[in-house]
Amino acid sequence: MLSKILSTLANCLRVPELKSRLIFTLALLGVCRLVAIIPLPGLDGAALTAFIRETQHNNPGDSLVGMYSLFTGGALERCALGALGIMPYISATIIIQLLGAVVPSLSKMAREEGGRMKIVQYSRYLTILLCLGQGFAMALGWENPQSIFSSFQGRLVIMEPIWWYRIQTVLMLTAGTMLLVWLGEQITERGIGNGVSLVITIGILARLPATAQGVYYMFFPPTGQGGKTIFHAIALVLLLVAVVAAVIAVTQAQRKIPVQYAQRSVGRKVVPGGTSFMPLRVNAAGVMPIIFAQAILMFPEKLLMTLGQRFTQLDFLRVLGTTISHGRPAYLLMEAAMIIFFSYFWVATIFNEIQIADDLKKYGGYIPGVRPGQATSDFLHWTMSRITLAGAVFLAAIAILPVVLYRAMEVPFEVASFFGGTSILITVGVLLDTLRQLESFLLMRHYDGFLKKGRVRGRF
Repeated sequence: MLSKILSTLANCLRVPELKSRLIFTLALLGVCRLVAIIPLPGLDGAALTAFIRETQHNNPGDSLVGMYSLFTGGALERCALGALGIMPYISATIIIQLLGAVVPSLSKMAREEGGRMKIVQYSRYLTILLCLGQGFAMALGWENPQSIFSSFQGRLVIMEPIWWYRIQTVLMLTAGTMLLVWLGEQITERGIGNGVSLVITIGILARLPATAQGVYYMFFPPTGQGGKTIFHAIALVLLLVAVVAAVIAVTQAQRKIPVQYAQRSVGRKVVPGGTSFMPLRVNAAGVMPIIFAQAILMFPEKLLMTLGQRFTQLDFLRVLGTTISHGRPAYLLMEAAMIIFFSYFWVATIFNEIQIADDLKKYGGYIPGVRPGQATSDFLHWTMSRITLAGAVFLAAIAILPVVLYRAMEVPFEVASFFGGTSILITVGVLLDTLRQLESFLLMRHYDGFLKKGRVRGRF
């Protein structure tokens, strides 16, 4: 297997166009890492880095800052140029997509020629607005770190006057995000893979050194006692292989709906009929339900704890906040329920069975055994609901697994986070997409891909 991978990598370097694309992609990803490291002027980023790492060590996984830091590749905790990351662009794209489901003009524009380019342009304009707003909020947060981290001591801003610091920080954070967006678009156009997804993935993979250190301390603790045994190592390796295999299987899985096209006349031409299929993905929602659920569940605990501490007569609110705190059974149940809910919500926004049924009827297509029109729409809705449930349950299990490993098996959270959650889903999905593009280039030049017959195993 190793010789197969090495020979395939050698084949990649033999194709001049593919070689240049790979070098171009790696070079731009290196620039992305520089954006996540270069500190902003006027801030003491080292003090915040040390504090956040200590906070995550003592109380890991329950901080919105920790989840945001995951998508910025550690730039947030370093007070770096790319502290906003590429999330404002992701948020703008999601907002435009959700508006497209309720605003008819946007939905019509998306189907018109050149309409997609206008929507992308609107997303960029909205990204700038979000960057300005989030950048100003982040500048104020760094200016008053105690408002976010109550136990933080000292100051982060070491620049005067304060308004010049605010303006400079907002502009530089906006420029950093737009630079990351531009680099991602260049990777998509001239490199290999989806650029925006690769920018997020390289930020996640940047945590591998800290994860490797956590694994080392699991078996060789600094105190010299209480380390894990070889059986724990074997169990973790088997679990990681099983999780990755399951993620690949569910990511690739789809339900193929057969579609029959009747013979029809277009002008003076007669278009022959044929048989095709409509792929319905099991995990059509991707990683978005986990992100939505975790982001929303960050606030109830903080709100209840704050109200309970401020108003002593409402102490039951503090108790309730403790009950639903991160890692507790009530929290895990709420997270699973919200992931299932957001899975159906997200699928409802991106899958329009009525439009699909109308398009099939318009072009002379039909599903065998199902009447065209409303019956086809009902059949697609019923089928998508069933397979979405399977994907939603899988997402809930993947999201809960790191917490279970941390609580039950005492696995360090920075290690357990790579066994599930957004990290494994984004990484595996992006790598699969990149492998497909590499294989397409190799097959065009009559080379074998990474796996047998140039096909990604598990493809349906």
